[in-house]
Amino acid sequence: MTSSKIKAGIIGCGGISHFHIQNMIQAQNTEVVALCDPSDSSVKQAVRLITDSGYAVPPNEPDIERFLATYDMDAVLIATPHTMHHDHTVAALESGLDVLLEKPMVVNTEEALSVIDARDRTGRTLVVSFQGSLSPLIRQAADGIQQGAYGELLSVSATIWQHWGILAKDTWRQVPELSGGGFLFDCGAHMLNTVADLVGEDFVEVSAWMDDFGRPVETLSVAIARLVSGAMVSLHGCGETIESCSSDIKVFCTEAILDTCAWGRTLSIQKAGRKRAKKVPYPPASSVWDTFVKVRNGEIDNPSPAEVGLRMIRLYDAICRSAAEGGRIVKIEK
Repeated sequence: MTSSKIKAGIIGCGGISHFHIQNMIQAQNTEVVALCDPSDSSVKQAVRLITDSGYAVPPNEPDIERFLATYDMDAVLIATPHTMHHDHTVAALESGLDVLLEKPMVVNTEEALSVIDARDRTGRTLVVSFQGSLSPLIRQAADGIQQGAYGELLSVSATIWQHWGILAKDTWRQVPELSGGGFLFDCGAHMLNTVADLVGEDFVEVSAWMDDFGRPVETLSVAIARLVSGAMVSLHGCGETIESCSSDIKVFCTEAILDTCAWGRTLSIQKAGRKRAKKVPYPPASSVWDTFVKVRNGEIDNPSPAEVGLRMIRLYDAICRSAAEGGRIVKIEK
């Protein structure tokens, strides 16, 4: 190992962290120096990925305060259950570390504002791992929509679906104290974030309904919303369908229709006067960790800052408030 490598810690060694670990190893610019997770089984799986690639076994300190105080690190990946994100992120930032934070950023608007305050006070880098915001296709589509390249924004129709009710059964994702929400807040957070990122403006009112299908958290949600510009948005999350996982987001403008997905894997654009949509080729893209490193080094602007997470959680908060009151229209105040 050389001193030029980024010394990284990992807080939360569950399944999604393995994806990031592989990216860290492939980048060859990062050394995983320590882990923080109370679960022996999760730690063993993470260690196996690291050692199978020829790296030394990193120590595990399950207590986050001792973890942050003990190890010499430059940055951390935070991939803990959703309700832990705020405290872990603030603690890491205040320890002088840059942070790559798994989605969703936090569980409510108050926490989002607190995280932004901690980032600004410490001057550290914070990137939220939303695949949509990090996708070059979503960046291209969002820039075009917000710059008026496709005419006036009229409406957005977005749906995401998965057999989540069965898939996440008996996991922390269906424990409200850990998950902070159900399907719409877990898998569906990708859709909410990508829609918010595409339109690039605030939501001003929402009406929503939810059903938990007898589970501890919601698994079916429908919401309709209005943007500052007057454009309208429909949002549908179904977590009780057949074995599957997919999404569809259509953006209707006066001069074009854009079709993409919650994760920004594809983008098709049908412009006025054309009978068919044209698929936009996926440009070369960095891994999530590589993008984080480039932001940290000042090579690129942050494509997924905490402000994106704030807009998304303000929308989700309003959806929950409306659903709790039988679909009452909720005004979203900044």
